[in-house]
Amino acid sequence: MKTGWIVTAVLAVAVAATAQSLPPRRSFEIATGPAAGTYFPAGEMIARIVSHPPGMARCEKSPLCGPPGVIVSAKSSDGAVANVLAVNAGQIASGLAQANVIADAVAGRGEFRHAGRQTHIRVMADLFTEQLQLVVPRRSPIRSVADLRGKRISLGNPNSGSDVIAGEILKVYRVRPARIVRETYETSGGLMREGKLDAFFFLGGAPALLIADMVNRGQARLVPIDGKGRTKLLAAVDGVTADAVPAGAYQGTGRIETVSSRTYWIVRDSAPNEAVYDLVRALYHPGNRALLDQNAMDTGRIRIGDAASLVGVPLHPGAARYYREVGILKPTPPASSPSPVPPRPRRAIP
Repeated sequence: MKTGWIVTAVLAVAVAATAQSLPPRRSFEIATGPAAGTYFPAGEMIARIVSHPPGMARCEKSPLCGPPGVIVSAKSSDGAVANVLAVNAGQIASGLAQANVIADAVAGRGEFRHAGRQTHIRVMADLFTEQLQLVVPRRSPIRSVADLRGKRISLGNPNSGSDVIAGEILKVYRVRPARIVRETYETSGGLMREGKLDAFFFLGGAPALLIADMVNRGQARLVPIDGKGRTKLLAAVDGVTADAVPAGAYQGTGRIETVSSRTYWIVRDSAPNEAVYDLVRALYHPGNRALLDQNAMDTGRIRIGDAASLVGVPLHPGAARYYREVGILKPTPPASSPSPVPPRPRRAIP
Protein backbone atom coordinates (compact mmCIF):
# COMPACT_ATOMS: atom_id res chain seq x y z
CA MET A 1 0.00 0.00 0.00
CA LYS A 2 2.80 2.37 0.88
CA THR A 3 4.35 1.73 -2.52
CA GLY A 4 1.08 2.68 -4.18
CA TRP A 5 0.93 5.91 -2.17
CA ILE A 6 4.48 6.75 -3.21
CA VAL A 7 3.75 6.14 -6.90
CA THR A 8 0.60 8.22 -6.69
CA ALA A 9 2.46 11.05 -4.98
CA VAL A 10 5.27 10.98 -7.55
CA LEU A 11 2.78 11.07 -10.42
CA ALA A 12 0.94 13.98 -8.83
CA VAL A 13 4.16 15.95 -8.48
CA ALA A 14 5.14 15.13 -12.10
CA VAL A 15 1.76 16.24 -13.45
CA ALA A 16 1.93 19.47 -11.43
CA ALA A 17 5.44 20.17 -12.67
CA THR A 18 4.42 19.52 -16.27
CA ALA A 19 1.40 21.80 -15.96
CA GLN A 20 3.59 24.57 -14.57
CA SER A 21 6.12 24.14 -17.40
CA LEU A 22 3.54 24.40 -20.19
CA PRO A 23 3.07 27.92 -21.59
CA PRO A 24 -0.29 29.57 -20.95
CA ARG A 25 -2.87 29.29 -23.71
CA ARG A 26 -3.40 32.52 -25.61
CA SER A 27 -5.83 33.18 -28.44
CA PHE A 28 -5.05 35.04 -31.65
CA GLU A 29 -7.83 35.48 -34.22
CA ILE A 30 -7.76 36.18 -37.95
CA ALA A 31 -10.85 37.98 -39.28
CA THR A 32 -11.50 36.56 -42.75
CA GLY A 33 -14.82 36.82 -44.58
CA PRO A 34 -18.08 34.93 -45.11
CA ALA A 35 -17.78 31.18 -44.49
CA ALA A 36 -18.59 30.46 -48.15
CA GLY A 37 -15.98 32.90 -49.51
CA THR A 38 -12.28 32.43 -50.27
CA TYR A 39 -10.85 34.23 -47.23
CA PHE A 40 -12.26 31.85 -44.64
CA PRO A 41 -10.52 28.66 -45.85
CA ALA A 42 -7.29 30.63 -46.38
CA GLY A 43 -7.49 31.95 -42.82
CA GLU A 44 -8.19 28.46 -41.50
CA MET A 45 -5.10 27.08 -43.22
CA ILE A 46 -2.87 29.90 -41.94
CA ALA A 47 -4.25 29.36 -38.43
CA ARG A 48 -3.57 25.64 -38.65
CA ILE A 49 0.03 26.25 -39.69
CA VAL A 50 1.07 28.91 -37.17
CA SER A 51 -0.83 27.76 -34.06
CA HIS A 52 1.35 26.42 -31.25
CA PRO A 53 -0.87 24.64 -28.71
CA PRO A 54 0.83 23.20 -25.63
CA GLY A 55 2.28 19.75 -26.28
CA MET A 56 2.07 19.88 -30.10
CA ALA A 57 4.92 17.61 -31.23
CA ARG A 58 5.54 19.19 -34.65
CA CYS A 59 5.99 22.59 -33.02
CA GLU A 60 8.60 21.43 -30.53
CA LYS A 61 11.00 19.90 -33.07
CA SER A 62 11.77 23.14 -34.96
CA PRO A 63 10.34 26.68 -35.27
CA LEU A 64 7.47 25.51 -37.48
CA CYS A 65 4.82 27.23 -35.37
CA GLY A 66 4.10 30.57 -33.77
CA PRO A 67 4.67 31.62 -30.15
CA PRO A 68 4.31 28.78 -27.59
CA GLY A 69 0.78 28.50 -26.24
CA VAL A 70 -0.81 30.65 -28.95
CA ILE A 71 -3.97 29.18 -30.48
CA VAL A 72 -4.74 30.91 -33.79
CA SER A 73 -8.26 30.67 -35.21
CA ALA A 74 -10.03 31.96 -38.31
CA LYS A 75 -13.18 33.97 -37.66
CA SER A 76 -15.83 34.64 -40.29
CA SER A 77 -16.66 38.30 -40.87
CA ASP A 78 -18.46 40.68 -43.23
CA GLY A 79 -15.28 41.15 -45.29
CA ALA A 80 -12.28 43.39 -45.83
CA VAL A 81 -13.77 46.73 -44.72
CA ALA A 82 -15.09 45.26 -41.49
CA ASN A 83 -11.75 43.52 -40.87
CA VAL A 84 -9.75 46.75 -41.21
CA LEU A 85 -12.08 48.64 -38.87
CA ALA A 86 -11.98 45.86 -36.26
CA VAL A 87 -8.18 45.50 -36.35
CA ASN A 88 -7.63 49.27 -36.18
CA ALA A 89 -9.97 49.51 -33.18
CA GLY A 90 -8.27 46.60 -31.40
CA GLN A 91 -11.47 44.53 -31.50
CA ILE A 92 -9.68 41.58 -33.12
CA ALA A 93 -6.00 40.62 -33.30
CA SER A 94 -5.55 40.45 -37.07
CA GLY A 95 -7.40 40.16 -40.37
CA LEU A 96 -7.24 39.72 -44.12
CA ALA A 97 -7.91 42.61 -46.51
CA GLN A 98 -7.25 43.62 -50.11
CA ALA A 99 -4.68 46.23 -51.04
CA ASN A 100 -7.23 48.71 -52.39
CA VAL A 101 -9.29 48.53 -49.19
CA ILE A 102 -6.21 49.10 -47.03
CA ALA A 103 -5.16 52.04 -49.21
CA ASP A 104 -8.60 53.62 -48.74
CA ALA A 105 -8.44 52.96 -45.00
CA VAL A 106 -5.08 54.70 -44.62
CA ALA A 107 -6.35 57.71 -46.58
CA GLY A 108 -9.77 57.80 -44.86
CA ARG A 109 -11.65 57.75 -48.15
CA GLY A 110 -14.24 55.58 -49.87
CA GLU A 111 -15.88 53.25 -47.36
CA PHE A 112 -13.80 54.90 -44.61
CA ARG A 113 -14.72 58.52 -45.25
CA HIS A 114 -16.99 58.62 -42.19
CA ALA A 115 -14.76 56.56 -39.87
CA GLY A 116 -11.66 58.53 -40.89
CA ARG A 117 -8.06 57.43 -41.42
CA GLN A 118 -7.22 54.06 -39.92
CA THR A 119 -3.78 54.89 -38.52
CA HIS A 120 -3.11 51.76 -36.43
CA ILE A 121 -2.99 49.27 -39.32
CA ARG A 122 0.29 47.45 -39.97
CA VAL A 123 1.15 44.73 -42.50
CA MET A 124 2.27 41.29 -41.37
CA ALA A 125 2.44 39.57 -44.76
CA ASP A 126 1.68 40.08 -48.45
CA LEU A 127 -0.19 36.86 -49.24
CA PHE A 128 -1.69 36.32 -52.69
CA THR A 129 -3.49 37.87 -55.67
CA GLU A 130 -7.23 37.68 -56.26
CA GLN A 131 -8.76 38.28 -59.68
CA LEU A 132 -12.12 40.02 -60.06
CA GLN A 133 -14.29 37.73 -62.17
CA LEU A 134 -17.49 38.87 -63.86
CA VAL A 135 -19.87 35.91 -64.25
CA VAL A 136 -22.94 35.81 -66.49
CA PRO A 137 -25.28 33.04 -67.73
CA ARG A 138 -23.78 31.08 -70.63
CA ARG A 139 -26.42 32.24 -73.13
CA SER A 140 -26.49 35.84 -71.88
CA PRO A 141 -26.15 38.67 -74.41
CA ILE A 142 -23.74 40.43 -72.00
CA ARG A 143 -20.31 40.59 -73.65
CA SER A 144 -18.74 43.58 -71.91
CA VAL A 145 -19.04 45.61 -68.73
CA ALA A 146 -20.98 48.24 -70.69
CA ASP A 147 -23.68 45.63 -71.36
CA LEU A 148 -24.51 45.58 -67.64
CA ARG A 149 -26.62 48.70 -68.13
CA GLY A 150 -30.18 47.98 -67.09
CA LYS A 151 -29.30 44.52 -65.74
CA ARG A 152 -29.65 42.87 -62.33
CA ILE A 153 -26.21 42.36 -60.79
CA SER A 154 -24.63 41.34 -57.50
CA LEU A 155 -21.46 43.02 -56.24
CA GLY A 156 -20.74 40.36 -53.61
CA ASN A 157 -21.05 40.49 -49.85
CA PRO A 158 -21.60 44.03 -48.45
CA ASN A 159 -18.31 45.87 -47.73
CA SER A 160 -16.25 43.01 -49.14
CA GLY A 161 -13.32 43.56 -51.51
CA SER A 162 -15.54 42.48 -54.39
CA ASP A 163 -18.20 45.01 -53.43
CA VAL A 164 -15.68 47.86 -53.23
CA ILE A 165 -13.89 47.16 -56.55
CA ALA A 166 -17.08 46.31 -58.45
CA GLY A 167 -18.66 49.55 -57.27
CA GLU A 168 -15.69 51.49 -58.68
CA ILE A 169 -16.00 49.62 -61.96
CA LEU A 170 -19.62 50.69 -62.37
CA LYS A 171 -18.50 54.30 -61.90
CA VAL A 172 -15.65 54.31 -64.40
CA TYR A 173 -17.63 52.41 -67.04
CA ARG A 174 -20.62 54.70 -66.37
CA VAL A 175 -22.93 51.73 -65.94
CA ARG A 176 -26.28 52.10 -64.21
CA PRO A 177 -27.82 48.66 -63.53
CA ALA A 178 -31.53 48.15 -63.13
CA ARG A 179 -30.90 46.56 -59.75
CA ILE A 180 -27.87 46.08 -57.51
CA VAL A 181 -27.83 43.42 -54.81
CA ARG A 182 -25.10 42.55 -52.34
CA GLU A 183 -25.20 38.84 -51.67
CA THR A 184 -22.72 36.07 -50.92
CA TYR A 185 -21.21 34.30 -53.90
CA GLU A 186 -23.22 31.13 -53.30
CA THR A 187 -26.48 33.09 -53.05
CA SER A 188 -25.58 35.04 -56.20
CA GLY A 189 -24.88 31.81 -58.07
CA GLY A 190 -28.22 30.39 -56.95
CA LEU A 191 -30.12 33.51 -58.05
CA MET A 192 -28.44 33.33 -61.45
CA ARG A 193 -29.41 29.68 -61.88
CA GLU A 194 -33.01 30.64 -61.08
CA GLY A 195 -32.98 33.41 -63.69
CA LYS A 196 -33.25 36.15 -61.06
CA LEU A 197 -29.79 37.65 -61.63
CA ASP A 198 -28.02 38.72 -64.84
CA ALA A 199 -24.44 38.88 -63.52
CA PHE A 200 -22.31 38.77 -60.40
CA PHE A 201 -18.78 39.81 -59.47
CA PHE A 202 -16.48 37.34 -57.73
CA LEU A 203 -13.11 38.25 -56.19
CA GLY A 204 -10.84 35.25 -55.74
CA GLY A 205 -8.18 33.04 -57.27
CA ALA A 206 -9.02 31.30 -60.53
CA PRO A 207 -10.29 28.67 -60.89
CA ALA A 208 -12.86 29.23 -58.16
CA LEU A 209 -14.89 26.12 -57.30
CA LEU A 210 -18.28 27.84 -57.59
CA ILE A 211 -17.51 29.30 -61.01
CA ALA A 212 -15.85 26.11 -62.25
CA ASP A 213 -18.94 24.11 -61.34
CA MET A 214 -21.25 26.53 -63.16
CA VAL A 215 -19.00 26.63 -66.24
CA ASN A 216 -18.69 22.83 -66.34
CA ARG A 217 -22.48 22.49 -66.16
CA GLY A 218 -22.93 24.93 -69.03
CA GLN A 219 -24.58 27.48 -66.76
CA ALA A 220 -22.08 30.35 -66.84
CA ARG A 221 -19.15 32.05 -68.57
CA LEU A 222 -16.83 34.98 -67.83
CA VAL A 223 -16.94 38.49 -69.27
CA PRO A 224 -13.72 40.52 -69.71
CA ILE A 225 -13.00 43.70 -67.76
CA ASP A 226 -10.77 45.66 -70.14
CA GLY A 227 -10.49 48.65 -72.47
CA LYS A 228 -10.55 52.33 -71.58
CA GLY A 229 -12.70 51.68 -68.54
CA ARG A 230 -10.03 49.47 -67.01
CA THR A 231 -7.37 52.09 -67.75
CA LYS A 232 -9.43 54.70 -65.90
CA LEU A 233 -9.98 52.31 -63.01
CA LEU A 234 -6.25 51.64 -62.58
CA ALA A 235 -5.52 55.38 -62.57
CA ALA A 236 -8.24 56.11 -60.04
CA VAL A 237 -7.94 53.28 -57.49
CA ASP A 238 -4.83 52.41 -55.47
CA GLY A 239 -4.03 48.72 -55.04
CA VAL A 240 -5.78 47.47 -58.20
CA THR A 241 -3.72 46.19 -61.15
CA ALA A 242 -4.35 44.82 -64.64
CA ASP A 243 -4.51 41.04 -64.69
CA ALA A 244 -6.10 38.13 -66.52
CA VAL A 245 -7.73 34.81 -65.76
CA PRO A 246 -5.34 32.44 -67.57
CA ALA A 247 -6.50 30.33 -70.51
CA GLY A 248 -7.69 26.94 -69.38
CA ALA A 249 -8.46 28.02 -65.83
CA TYR A 250 -12.05 27.07 -66.63
CA GLN A 251 -13.20 24.41 -69.04
CA GLY A 252 -13.24 25.68 -72.62
CA THR A 253 -12.30 29.21 -71.56
CA GLY A 254 -9.49 31.28 -73.06
CA ARG A 255 -7.60 34.14 -71.44
CA ILE A 256 -10.01 36.66 -69.88
CA GLU A 257 -8.76 40.20 -69.18
CA THR A 258 -9.65 41.60 -65.76
CA VAL A 259 -8.19 43.35 -62.69
CA SER A 260 -6.85 42.03 -59.43
CA SER A 261 -5.78 43.08 -55.95
CA ARG A 262 -3.29 41.63 -53.46
CA THR A 263 -4.47 40.20 -50.16
CA TYR A 264 -2.62 41.20 -46.98
CA TRP A 265 -2.51 39.85 -43.45
CA ILE A 266 -2.82 42.94 -41.23
CA VAL A 267 -2.40 43.53 -37.50
CA ARG A 268 -2.66 46.46 -35.09
CA ASP A 269 0.49 48.48 -34.41
CA SER A 270 0.29 47.58 -30.71
CA ALA A 271 0.69 43.82 -31.32
CA PRO A 272 3.83 42.48 -29.53
CA ASN A 273 6.85 42.51 -31.82
CA GLU A 274 8.09 39.08 -30.76
CA ALA A 275 4.70 37.44 -31.33
CA VAL A 276 4.32 38.92 -34.81
CA TYR A 277 7.89 37.89 -35.65
CA ASP A 278 7.21 34.28 -34.61
CA LEU A 279 3.92 34.11 -36.54
CA VAL A 280 5.44 35.44 -39.77
CA ARG A 281 8.47 33.17 -39.44
CA ALA A 282 6.18 30.17 -39.01
CA LEU A 283 4.06 31.14 -42.03
CA TYR A 284 7.09 31.14 -44.34
CA HIS A 285 9.01 28.24 -42.76
CA PRO A 286 10.05 25.78 -45.51
CA GLY A 287 8.73 22.92 -43.39
CA ASN A 288 5.19 24.33 -43.79
CA ARG A 289 5.30 24.55 -47.59
CA ALA A 290 3.40 21.29 -48.11
CA LEU A 291 0.60 22.48 -45.82
CA LEU A 292 0.29 25.79 -47.66
CA ASP A 293 0.11 23.95 -50.99
CA GLN A 294 -2.91 21.94 -49.84
CA ASN A 295 -5.01 25.05 -50.56
CA ALA A 296 -3.56 25.65 -54.01
CA MET A 297 -5.94 28.47 -55.00
CA ASP A 298 -5.04 30.71 -52.07
CA THR A 299 -2.39 29.79 -49.49
CA GLY A 300 -0.58 27.72 -52.13
CA ARG A 301 0.31 31.00 -53.85
CA ILE A 302 1.96 32.54 -50.78
CA ARG A 303 5.64 33.20 -51.49
CA ILE A 304 8.23 34.90 -49.28
CA GLY A 305 9.49 37.04 -52.19
CA ASP A 306 6.22 38.97 -52.19
CA ALA A 307 6.68 40.18 -48.62
CA ALA A 308 7.89 43.73 -49.32
CA SER A 309 5.02 44.89 -51.55
CA LEU A 310 3.30 47.63 -49.53
CA VAL A 311 0.28 49.88 -50.06
CA GLY A 312 0.98 53.09 -48.15
CA VAL A 313 1.03 51.38 -44.75
CA PRO A 314 4.22 50.19 -43.00
CA LEU A 315 5.20 46.71 -41.98
CA HIS A 316 4.75 45.81 -38.34
CA PRO A 317 8.21 46.00 -36.68
CA GLY A 318 8.08 42.31 -35.80
CA ALA A 319 7.40 41.37 -39.42
CA ALA A 320 10.04 43.81 -40.69
CA ARG A 321 12.62 42.18 -38.43
CA TYR A 322 11.95 38.78 -40.00
CA TYR A 323 12.08 40.12 -43.58
CA ARG A 324 15.41 41.80 -42.84
CA GLU A 325 16.81 38.57 -41.44
CA VAL A 326 15.96 36.61 -44.60
CA GLY A 327 17.19 39.36 -46.92
CA ILE A 328 13.84 40.57 -48.26
CA LEU A 329 14.40 44.00 -46.71
CA LYS A 330 17.69 45.85 -46.41
CA PRO A 331 19.03 46.26 -42.86
CA THR A 332 18.12 49.61 -41.34
CA PRO A 333 19.41 51.38 -38.23
CA PRO A 334 17.13 51.35 -35.17
CA ALA A 335 14.42 53.96 -35.46
CA SER A 336 11.00 54.76 -34.12
CA SER A 337 7.99 53.11 -35.69
CA PRO A 338 7.34 54.67 -39.11
CA SER A 339 4.28 56.73 -39.78
CA PRO A 340 1.92 55.73 -42.59
CA VAL A 341 3.06 56.98 -45.98
CA PRO A 342 0.44 59.32 -47.44
CA PRO A 343 -1.02 57.53 -50.49
CA ARG A 344 -1.20 59.30 -53.80
CA PRO A 345 -4.42 61.32 -54.23
CA ARG A 346 -7.19 59.50 -56.00
CA ARG A 347 -7.67 61.04 -59.39
CA ALA A 348 -11.13 62.13 -60.33
CA ILE A 349 -12.94 59.81 -62.68
CA PRO A 350 -13.69 61.71 -65.90
